[in-house]
Amino acid sequence: MTVKRKKKVLAIDDEPAMTEWLKILLEHAGYEVRTALIGARGEEIFKTWRPDVVLTDMMLPDVDGLDLLSRFKELNPDTEVIVISGHGSIPKAVDAIKAGASYFLEKPIEADSIIALLEKAIERKDLQTENQQLKLKLQERYKFGNIIGKSKKMLDLFELIENVAASDANILIQGDNGTGKELIANAIHYNSKRSKGPFIKINCAAIPKELIESELFGYKKGAFTGATADKEGLFEMAEGGSLLLDEIGEMPPYLQTKLLRVLQEREYRPIGSDRIVHVDFRLICATNIDVDTALREGKLREDLYFRINTITLRVPPLRERTEDIPLLCEHFLDKFRARYQKNMKAISPAAYHVLIRNRWPGNVRELENAIERGVLVAKGSEITPNDLPESLREETSAPTEFVFPPHWTLAEIEKMAIVQTLQRTNWNKQEAAAILGLYRPTLYSKMKKHEIHDVGRANRQAAVES
Repeated sequence: MTVKRKKKVLAIDDEPAMTEWLKILLEHAGYEVRTALIGARGEEIFKTWRPDVVLTDMMLPDVDGLDLLSRFKELNPDTEVIVISGHGSIPKAVDAIKAGASYFLEKPIEADSIIALLEKAIERKDLQTENQQLKLKLQERYKFGNIIGKSKKMLDLFELIENVAASDANILIQGDNGTGKELIANAIHYNSKRSKGPFIKINCAAIPKELIESELFGYKKGAFTGATADKEGLFEMAEGGSLLLDEIGEMPPYLQTKLLRVLQEREYRPIGSDRIVHVDFRLICATNIDVDTALREGKLREDLYFRINTITLRVPPLRERTEDIPLLCEHFLDKFRARYQKNMKAISPAAYHVLIRNRWPGNVRELENAIERGVLVAKGSEITPNDLPESLREETSAPTEFVFPPHWTLAEIEKMAIVQTLQRTNWNKQEAAAILGLYRPTLYSKMKKHEIHDVGRANRQAAVES
């Protein structure tokens, strides 16, 4: 059986009789109480004892009550503070509430009043704690490594990663730039049985094509001009771990042939060397190219493709999972306000409107940059549309092409609006409903009424059947 912790109350007043009365009253009501006669002592107790609620007089001999209140809220924003004053006035009450007080009481105070307010304050505190815990649970539920999402596509992806990470199967990760392919690769490696081994990464698009071979295979001293010492290749460095070949489609075709041989024989010779190196690594490849086009144009060898895509993971672009945008925004807001020590509390509804309606060609990376900019330039405690990159504001404010013939009925115009919005969102009904300002069931009802058929679903089904 767990014993419920008593709630802690700190009472600060320069009248000893007042603090003594509060101590007796509140201890009798079941609270743990400490008292202070001056603000400095109260602040000292606050820092070490961490009370749930503070009762403080506004007029103290050594410090202004509002200044003390502000310091308490800086030290712990979740602490409930009740301000008591013998010189009550509406402006003072307003100032106290603005500074973060939960309630304002005028002296003389009655026992029933103070107990009732304390109960309300404790209830608020418990609710805040419960909400924070729930938020943390939700974040953990919708998080895999540093990948965040609660949309069905992302939850399905998390499940697939969990299922394949423990195996040694080669993985191919496909996705647009900025979708988080490297984060997926990290999640696979660090959730595999090779997690204690090295994780070697190379971006095939970032290294000159003539240097990729020497990076992968290594070389013997004197093998070519400039080879002044033996160099260990990345294949060898990845021994017992994983190797990520990012942007595999940028690897020269002749080198793809050599890579295929390494995967088949699990051994190779460094450039200019007779030494045979045996390899044991798990291969993870990533690409942002259209694989079918690359195969057709000969940029990606078909035999290598079949070797590297034992498991294919497709990372959806942000435009296909707009329901993840609020979750991602909260994550980036937490990240950047901590990094830049900014008192940034929220993103305004108007800014959210801009963020959700954007098409995000740069995907999660672009969204992250937008929130970082917002945190840096915002003057208030929340990000507004003016704090977001100008390109986002222009795209949202730009008039959309919406032309209809004259003499159309309202029903015909409504049908056209729904069809155009569905086409614009790739038949994502949740996103279309948000843009149209409808609840999703209402959108379904209007689609049925206007005999609008889900073309997106038909296309997906045809793709599966083919």
